[in-house]
Amino acid sequence: MEIKELLKNLTEATGIGNIREATEKASGYLSKFCEVSYTDNLGVIAKIDGARDYTMLIEAHIDQVGFIVTNIDDEGFLTVALCGGIDLRALPSRQVDIHGKKKIRGVFCSTPPHLSENDVVYDKIDNLKIDSLLGEKAKELITIGDYVTFAAGFNELAGDLVCSRSLDDRAGVAAVIELASRFKDKKPPVNLVFCLSDMEELALRGAKTSAFKISPDEAIAIDVSFSDGPDINPLDCGKIGKGAMIGVSPVLDSDMSKKLLMLADKFSISCQTEVMGSSTGTDADVISVTKSGVKTGLVSIPLRNMHSECEIISIPDVLSVCDLLERYIEAVNDND
Repeated sequence: MEIKELLKNLTEATGIGNIREATEKASGYLSKFCEVSYTDNLGVIAKIDGARDYTMLIEAHIDQVGFIVTNIDDEGFLTVALCGGIDLRALPSRQVDIHGKKKIRGVFCSTPPHLSENDVVYDKIDNLKIDSLLGEKAKELITIGDYVTFAAGFNELAGDLVCSRSLDDRAGVAAVIELASRFKDKKPPVNLVFCLSDMEELALRGAKTSAFKISPDEAIAIDVSFSDGPDINPLDCGKIGKGAMIGVSPVLDSDMSKKLLMLADKFSISCQTEVMGSSTGTDADVISVTKSGVKTGLVSIPLRNMHSECEIISIPDVLSVCDLLERYIEAVNDND
């Protein structure tokens, strides 16, 4: 399956709270290339046995940002709380899917400018309501505690760009699945464990438990990171279409970062360096402090409009991550 089709199928599946469509779909893809040994409500673990007893963890998170219903009024308007960080300014008039007794399309309410005396300030999620469009029947189909997700679909843009919800981090999940496919018919030099962790958007929970269970010798997290755009400081982001972003940070293993950069140069793989002064804000942070500590690296995919319904990535950037990590895995025994 081409990476673009894989991304479309992954982003169209929902993965939030107890809705695990994305986990089940991704687990099915992984099972074509390796043994899926463990699945629970915090993630999926799969393995390919290698030539020696040394375990490398390749991890990405499968959950997405969204909302949870906290109140339903008699006119069918919903109050929600955030599941993950979301820019409230982008929500008015956005379509959402309410995962009640059946999937229901709703819309975040928006005050028309004609009826607004001053600029409307959206500073609290409680002040934004979702119109279920069901009126007084809403309580028959929707319950407090139901989840809500962005309704936007997958779209191909100019060149090799695509736009969708939940590319954070289904792009990383697609890279994990693609990597597993590349080692289906060739024995890796070390044991490869692929992990698709849940609840990264809720304090990195899945990576904590999964890394503890796996207890790897080293690990690489695959995530997305900030890409360039108007009003964004170039020092705070990468550039879309310029390849994998190799993380450099005090919380990451410096030898791994150097080796990734060296391999990218040696094999002419498009890449860019992402320097972070403290925590990375990714699963790499908690993996690195699992048990007595794990050597951990981070490779990210540049993404625009993070935590929105219209995230944008470049397909070649995803493939550059796959190419780089394939070379890294093959060279894991090479200390030169």
